[in-house]
Parts: sequence; C-alpha cells; structure tokens
Amino acid sequence: MRNEELADLVRQGGPYRGKAVFELIDRARDDTEAATRLGELSRLPALREDRMFHMVSLAWAAIIGLLSAETPHARGLAYAAFASLDASDQADFLAYVKAQRIEDAHPHL
Repeated sequence: MRNEELADLVRQGGPYRGKAVFELIDRARDDTEAATRLGELSRLPALREDRMFHMVSLAWAAIIGLLSAETPHARGLAYAAFASLDASDQADFLAYVKAQRIEDAHPHL
C-alpha cells in the first residue's frame, strides 16, 4: 500500500490502524513522506487515546518510531509531536524511553 493509503487506514480506525502505523514506522528511515505522515498522525486524538498497553498509545509508538529512524527529518517530527503532548504525557513518555529530554531519547525497534 502507498503511504497515503496507510494514513487513511489509520484515520479510519478499525482493526488495521495499528498495523498501518507500524508499517509507516518501518518506512520512516528511508522514506521522508512516510515519516511526515507519521508525524501528522501522531497528533490525532484517536491515536493519543488508543492505548496499546498500559500507558503506551499509538501516538507514542509513532513518536518512538520517528526517533528510532534516526534521520534529522524524522527526529524533528518526533520533537514536534512530543511538544504537542500534554505535560503529564510528556513526563510519562520520557520515563518510558528512559531519557531526561526528548533529544536524548534514542530508542531501538
């Protein structure tokens, strides 16, 4: 599927939302458009509320995926997505990725 189609699946919800997010994560390192779409999707309220387990949301997964891509473009998108989280979610996210600052987070997938 094209990145646009995956993003549409995420926006529509349903059982393939998570798989579409993770496919975009897989592409983010080598595909700037996939990274850009992932950054946009990470701000959707539905992804922020869709918890995969405990406190980890699909939005967090998208941000972690962008960070792990380790490209300047993807990391910039991750920083912006992180900045748009509320303060308590930011604190929980940093604790989860074991970093003091978002710039220090280098998760591996």
